[in-house]
Amino acid sequence: MMRKIYIFLGIVFFLIVRSSPILASEVLTLEESIKIAVERSLSILSAEEEIKVKEFEERSSKADFYPKLSTSYSYTRLDNDTVNDSKYTTYLYNPVTDSHSPKDYSSLEKNTYELNLTATQPLFTGWRLTITHDLASLGIDTAKIQKEIVIQDLVLNVKSAYFGILQAEKLEKVATQAVGQLEAHLRVSQAFYDEGIIAKNDLLETEVQMAEAKLNFIRATNRGEIARSLFNKLLRRGLNKKVTIKDILDYHPVRLTLDQCMERAELNRPEIKEVSLNIVSAKKGVGLSKSSYYPTVNLIGNYQRKNDDILLDSDPGEDADNLTMILKGEWIFWEWGKKRSDVAAARSKLAKAKYLLNEIKDNIQLEVKDAYLYLRDAEKSIQVANTAIVQAEENFRMNEERYKQQVATSTDVLDAQTLLTRAQTNYFNALSVYNIAWASLKWAMGIGYETEGR
Repeated sequence: MMRKIYIFLGIVFFLIVRSSPILASEVLTLEESIKIAVERSLSILSAEEEIKVKEFEERSSKADFYPKLSTSYSYTRLDNDTVNDSKYTTYLYNPVTDSHSPKDYSSLEKNTYELNLTATQPLFTGWRLTITHDLASLGIDTAKIQKEIVIQDLVLNVKSAYFGILQAEKLEKVATQAVGQLEAHLRVSQAFYDEGIIAKNDLLETEVQMAEAKLNFIRATNRGEIARSLFNKLLRRGLNKKVTIKDILDYHPVRLTLDQCMERAELNRPEIKEVSLNIVSAKKGVGLSKSSYYPTVNLIGNYQRKNDDILLDSDPGEDADNLTMILKGEWIFWEWGKKRSDVAAARSKLAKAKYLLNEIKDNIQLEVKDAYLYLRDAEKSIQVANTAIVQAEENFRMNEERYKQQVATSTDVLDAQTLLTRAQTNYFNALSVYNIAWASLKWAMGIGYETEGR
């Protein structure tokens, strides 16, 4: 009875382990890998903070349209000589004695306390505030595009690392297969040598190539470890964490023409969008420089309370308050050519941005063409390598059988095995290069993070 219970519990535990996403082995797809990398990327987090910076700067520029309120409190102390110098004598009438008595007064107080409350509302600034706000808004758009550029670069790196792992795994299998084939051939050669059928140098040749195959396996394993570490770094995981990814290393034909790829790049590349915004900003900069040609008009309201008491209390009948309203216009009309130079500098920045846009477009077209030709080259390599594998496998099989019948030499078998390993290596290298080239072409077209048809 207890045995049946243990068997039942074991089956339940096995099913739970198989169905649990936590306990089960994590197999990452390319989409999941990209998502994790994007969520954890410090570069993207930094770009998001830059967006926040620009948003707060836009809020700051918007606040300049509204009245500014300020307050000040001051204390002034005069020396006795200054107070005494302003003294004058007045005669006060005393009705009791029916006489006048002299008394000294001063127009200055030795201690003066003053409180000011001021409100300043800009009425006209030559459109400076409006242009500044527009520039701040453009800064937000530019920061968002820069974030998009960071994402596109990260996605390309993740794709390259992902296919790099698959390439390394395939080459590890090729190296393992080569070692296995040579081990089998070595056993046959050893048996022939023991029977005196082949010479010692034939056996040694097999052993040498066997050692080289093992060395190639070690190198392939190390390349795989490096590829996995790079992948983990991009996903911000531990460098030595186990990596298990879905095998999607395959050939899918791309039907886009070069002209179609260039058209997509013209529409989608974030660098073009960024420089286009820089041109708009440069145009605004010209207008900002021209705003200095105009006068500024401000409305200023000020409340002042002033007397000789620290708490600003006044005697009965004394008016210590003063309220003023000022309409102030100011025009700086001569600065020895400063304004004209500022406008000329802004126009030069605009011209520079336009030249930069044309240069970037040329560079992007070159990047698209380079990625496209690289893709087509890899595509042809896949087809050639695939045919070579079939021929190499048949060649190895025939030479191995002929060697067993002693109608072929050990060198023939080793050469055939070398050709097979080379053909398989070329095929998986071409397959990996093709997929990375497709990822690079999508990056060059500015569509690296979206699902696009081929």
